[in-house]
Formats: sequence, structure tokens, C-alpha cells
Amino acid sequence: MELKDKLVVVTGAAGGNGKALALRFAEEGAKLVVCADIDMSGAEAVAKSINGVAYAVDVGKEADIQHLVEHVETHHGGIDLFCSNAGILGQKGGPELPNDLWQSMWDINVMSHIYAARHVVPRMQQRGRGYLLNTASAAGLLSQVGAAPYAVTKHAAVGFAEWLAITYGDDGIKTSVLCPQAVRTAMTKGFEDSVASVDGMLEPEVVADACVQAIKEETFLVLPHEEVLNYMRHKTADYDRWIGGMQKLNRHYNKS
Repeated sequence: MELKDKLVVVTGAAGGNGKALALRFAEEGAKLVVCADIDMSGAEAVAKSINGVAYAVDVGKEADIQHLVEHVETHHGGIDLFCSNAGILGQKGGPELPNDLWQSMWDINVMSHIYAARHVVPRMQQRGRGYLLNTASAAGLLSQVGAAPYAVTKHAAVGFAEWLAITYGDDGIKTSVLCPQAVRTAMTKGFEDSVASVDGMLEPEVVADACVQAIKEETFLVLPHEEVLNYMRHKTADYDRWIGGMQKLNRHYNKS
């Protein structure tokens, strides 16, 4: 899909990957970029810089996403590309972490994608076209050493994106899922030496470029860190050996 003259919505647009995506879509000639974020002042600053519009949205609340979709469609036109980008890293730990933390991770990292699809896909179906870009993580294809909620929710996000691509592809709706390793954002501050950054920490602008290319080529899997594809192949070729390697990483990073 070409981005020129398209109406685009980006959640988590106040900073990081979301901001880079919004700026990049504007460079591509998007008709309008809607910048949505729980940080309204940040979203307004990004929107102002590209002549876009800003909305205050908590993506963990369905009512907020429903209002966003309905308001944009009513006042600005049909949404061509919905980038469900907002997410959280949470904290390290496993099943011992409290239920409210697990639920918050689930709501923001998984249910936000479901809410977006629930409210935007029927409209795209009526028009016979549309595009969904969902941000997950390489952790959703591999795992996340030391952080179970992140690993689990990002796996679910990838699984849902796969389902969207399978189910709505014949309706003219394309889907891509973004799965980077570490990206230099406010969310990853302090994680520069984590296992996720073993192959380097990319700048958000590099990630945005990869997304634009994937959208133009209508490629499902967006891997700004090319090494992730090899890791996936090693995982599926010999699952037990791959788990052994991940256990080694786990031991290393637990000592550091």
C-alpha cells in the first residue's frame, strides 16, 4: 500500500516508535496522521509538527479506542492504516508478579490490538480495503529472558496479528506485525545492556523506515533486526537446543 494521501492513525505517537512512525508517514505524503497517546501534550506536539491531529487515548480501555475510531471516521474520513503501536515493558519477574500487573500488560499489549480490530475492521470491510500495523516484539517470536508478562503478551500479540492476516486478507485488509529487538526509546532506558540489545539498539527512525517498506510491499513480518529471522529458524529447527541456548542466556543475565 502506498501511503500518499492516506489517513493514518498511530497509537503511542507521543514518543519512540510511534512518534517516528507518525513523522515518517507524514514524509510519505499521508493525507492526515492522527496521533493518539495517553500523553496528550506529547501527542499534540508531534501532531503540530506534521499538521496532524491529536487524541488522548488509553489503549487499555476499549471505550477510548472506540471513541477514537468513531470520531476520526466521522470528522476526518475513513481510516486507511491503523497502527496499533502503544505498549509497555512492565517489570522483570514471572508468575509471582501480582495479578494487576499481569492484567495491565494484557490489556495494553494484547487487548488494545483486539479493540482496534473490533472497531476499525468492519469499516475497512465495508470499503473493501485497509491496513493494520500491530507492534509486537521479537520477544513475541522468541522470548524475553527474565520478564514473563512481556514474553507472554507479545506472543499473544503476534498470534492475533497472524489471525487477522489469515481471516481478513481476502477482504482487502492487509496486516503487518512489527517485531524489533531493542529500540532506543523512553521505554527501554536502562535496558541498554539487556539480552534484548545483544544485537544492538536501533533508533526509532530505522524502525519506522522498515515499517514503511513493509507496508509498501505488504509484508507481514517486519524485522528491523535481521538477526531475528535466523533465531526463529534455529528455534524451529531444534526447539530443545534453542531452549538450551536461552537457558544459557538466562544464567548469564541473572548473574550480571
